[in-house]
Amino acid sequence: MSGCAKALHIRYFINLESLEVYGLANIKSAKKRIKVIEKKTLRNKMIKSEIKTYVKKVEEAIAAGDKAAASDALLKVTSKLDKAKSKGVFHKNTAARKVSRLAQAVNKL
Repeated sequence: MSGCAKALHIRYFINLESLEVYGLANIKSAKKRIKVIEKKTLRNKMIKSEIKTYVKKVEEAIAAGDKAAASDALLKVTSKLDKAKSKGVFHKNTAARKVSRLAQAVNKL
């Protein structure tokens, strides 16, 4: 295995209370990268979960046939998706596709 391939197979465990890194990483910068990646992963999960909640609100309003509520919810989810896109949580095409599909569904009401 090359050095690059070995780096991809690092296993790690993080104790968030004491921020100790366990595993194969011995180099200080590698341990730091593991901590930073874990924090970013948690942030991304939180944002994705929040967006799923807003999307569900739009879909519920569409199912109820309430165009005004659906439009308001669509504005909120569009704003959240745009911010997530700018922060790198979603790819720009993914965010655009989600907004487009929701807008299309709201406009059919």
